[in-house]
Amino acid sequence: MDSPKDPGFGRRVLVTAFDGWNDAGEAASSATTLLKESRAYEPVFSVDPELYFDYQYTRPQMVAGTDGARVLRWPEATVFRPARRTRGTQLWLLTGVEPARAWQAFCAELVDVMLREDITGLIALGSMMSDVPHTRPISVFAGSDNERLRGALDLERSSYEGPVGVLSALAVAAEDAGIPTAGLWASVPHYVAGHTPSPKATLALLDKLEELTGAAVPRGDLATQSSVWEASIDAAAADDEEMTAYIHQLEAARDTWDSPEASGDAIAREFERYLRRGGEGPGKPGDPRSGR
Repeated sequence: MDSPKDPGFGRRVLVTAFDGWNDAGEAASSATTLLKESRAYEPVFSVDPELYFDYQYTRPQMVAGTDGARVLRWPEATVFRPARRTRGTQLWLLTGVEPARAWQAFCAELVDVMLREDITGLIALGSMMSDVPHTRPISVFAGSDNERLRGALDLERSSYEGPVGVLSALAVAAEDAGIPTAGLWASVPHYVAGHTPSPKATLALLDKLEELTGAAVPRGDLATQSSVWEASIDAAAADDEEMTAYIHQLEAARDTWDSPEASGDAIAREFERYLRRGGEGPGKPGDPRSGR
């Protein structure tokens, strides 16, 4: 039976993030990396890279092995489970690169693994370039197409229609298999291209993940990293009057947004505007972090 803190996801929650289109500022992938490094995990399943990846788009990497020998590392998508079972909600992980082809087969394979591992809920992490200031709390869109989850956890229901990433495809496949699913998307300021990764956005995603699951989620030194990140952008903006004025405009808009009179649908609308741009930040067509 679900706990009071977890009225919808159950005890085995798969947290997923993919490099590429879904990962502005590396916020989502950094979140799953921190989770994986915080405790012992063991691999459960990896997809065959020959089936799903375009090596001209996502090239294999040559890296140094533990013995100093060079090793060719292929792009992957891997499911990890906790090496030790504990009481309460446990977080499984799915990490890797967004596939270039055969998405339906990709999702079907991963859903089969979820069912085999008795996964009781799926939470997809993503991040998007948005018209938001770096000086304010990072907003996180928390949405689901699952009516029960929306009612229990006060999640949004998106009305977006248009192109999506593999996170959406995987969520649909999981819901069809009876696994309740939600998505968390952090808004990353689009003008911070030279300040990646974005630890403040990663921290916001992890805060929301803990809120929704009731699981203890490590933060590491993200609070300190976030302060350093914000200060570095402050310093860069201080020498640019136009940038400073633009940030002040974004701050005023955000403060209005956060006012008691503002509608709770504002984050949802921002998320849908992002998707309609095809994942590109405002005024930043072809940004490499959009995966385009």
